[in-house]
Amino acid sequence: MKLENRTDLTLFRNQCTARREQEARRILICGGTGCLAGGSLKLYERMKELTEQYTGNPDIQVEFGPEIAHTSVKKSGCHGFCEMGPLIRIEPFNYLYIQVHLEDCDEIFEKTVLRGEPVERLMYHQDGNVYRTQEEIPFYSKQTRLVLKNCGHIDAEHISEAVANGAYQAFETALFEIPPEEVIRIISDSKLRGRGGAGFPTGRKWSQVASQPEKIRYVVCNGDEGDPGAFMDRSVMEGDPHRLIEGMLIAAYAVGAEEGYIYVRAEYPLAVERLRIAIRQAEEIGLLGDRILGTDFSFHLHINRGAGAFVCGEGSALTASIEGKRGMPRVKPPRTVEKGLWGKPTVLNNVETYANVPMIIHNGAAWYRSIGTPDSPGTKAFALTGNVKNTGLIEVPMGITLRDIIFNVGGGIKDGKAFKAVQIGGPSGSCLVEDQLDSRMDFDSLKKIGAMIGSGGLVVMDENTCMVEVARFFMDFTQRESCGKCVPCREGTKRMLEIMERIVNGEGTLSDLDELEELADMIENTALCGLGKGAPKPVISALNGFREEFEEHILQKKCRAHICSNLLSYHIDPEKCRGCSKCARNCPAGAITGVVKMPFVIHEEKCVKCGACLENCSFGAVYRD
Repeated sequence: MKLENRTDLTLFRNQCTARREQEARRILICGGTGCLAGGSLKLYERMKELTEQYTGNPDIQVEFGPEIAHTSVKKSGCHGFCEMGPLIRIEPFNYLYIQVHLEDCDEIFEKTVLRGEPVERLMYHQDGNVYRTQEEIPFYSKQTRLVLKNCGHIDAEHISEAVANGAYQAFETALFEIPPEEVIRIISDSKLRGRGGAGFPTGRKWSQVASQPEKIRYVVCNGDEGDPGAFMDRSVMEGDPHRLIEGMLIAAYAVGAEEGYIYVRAEYPLAVERLRIAIRQAEEIGLLGDRILGTDFSFHLHINRGAGAFVCGEGSALTASIEGKRGMPRVKPPRTVEKGLWGKPTVLNNVETYANVPMIIHNGAAWYRSIGTPDSPGTKAFALTGNVKNTGLIEVPMGITLRDIIFNVGGGIKDGKAFKAVQIGGPSGSCLVEDQLDSRMDFDSLKKIGAMIGSGGLVVMDENTCMVEVARFFMDFTQRESCGKCVPCREGTKRMLEIMERIVNGEGTLSDLDELEELADMIENTALCGLGKGAPKPVISALNGFREEFEEHILQKKCRAHICSNLLSYHIDPEKCRGCSKCARNCPAGAITGVVKMPFVIHEEKCVKCGACLENCSFGAVYRD
């Protein structure tokens, strides 16, 4: 069905809504990447078997949501509560079942789907409380899910589901009721800032493109998301692709662009597949293509898969990659808004930024400014990972404190351990420590303490984390991902990594710390692009916050977290050793000798620090320091 005008769209929306309202039961099995890895496909197969027995019952209409290529089965995206997956949501009761196993499916179907009764043992428990509905669970109740509102709640592969939940209403309003310049003014008045890391005002960027004398313009979406531990954009593309498409449509209408590109890393095959489906369906009904809804506005959308280079998160490197060139940043000016893709003015925003646009057009700039802080309004999605109880995808108002995120939404540190630090902003970000837990999570507040939100990755670390090794890990990542175009980044990060490796190997000197700071200052001030300038930040922030750990590695040859293997030494307590010889039998280096029923001894000159002796000792006689 091709929608020829606004009336057709209204009729189509009414049909989608009516079809949704007729559904008596909805089983949404999480089909996000994380739950698929946890076995949600098997849950789907069993639920399908059970449902087919009731296809003749008009009171039961069931939907499924795993990632599987059956057109008769509907699919949901990521629910966000990744720590508790695989997840199943049952509507209209809004029950959320966590850590579901294959053998649980029959009970869920018989009790909940058929009789509406909860299966409490599969629900979230905390402090003696049972949380029946998804919305009651503290992990969800303490969030403000706007961009992620539909993720896990709708079929991600059928446009009718998205339309029934409000998709393309804002675009329709803009196209028929709001002039392009007014759309830009609304976005500017909302103070929406780019969610890709820099926080540049979105309305200003759109205005700069719209004012260019060149009339051929492009709208590009950065869905590359290369930060370790980050998956915010991936979840939106997998779970609510039409929200992204609608945001890009509004941007194209506002700046007068007829072509758009979504740049997605090839490591996101599910996101690519769902975007392809969404684009095809939008084209089939006339929401993408020529003369959309009978107007003079045309827009064609394409997907470009990147090879996974971290540097392609930088604007000029990304557009170069789309053009078929090697992804490398260029000197600026001119900037992307002036000469971007194929040398034409280009709007370049990330997935989350575009996903905010329809809400702003639909609800107004004032509504949007009422959320968050005056200069950083709205919400921000974060990928909460590491040593925190509730890991997953969250969305919270801008300005929330780091403490609230970790200890309220995230439930605190795992296993009752103490908080040590959190890496924010990815490989170009900083390490925040305990006395910074009350920092506000907005662009300007974090900038004041030398940090940045970045794309939204939060890696929480507990007391058993070696901050020197963490700094080495991020430096290793940025050094490997350097495009090599500029000397400061190519050679400077290599020198910093060499120093970090010497330190974790017990070969460092105090002068190395001074050299790290000098190299960091040089790289930050002379690197060509923002990714290069931010490369030293994880090392310097860790050095500033945990200098004593660096000095311990250098002076005492000691790693207090027992992470750096070259700084460990293993010993056997003769009073606890029973002489069972199990440690010696499992030592791959033959470094343990002794006589059965007598204490054994570890010879340090032969020890390869593998820890096999510690793992195999049944009496707690082996220890390390």
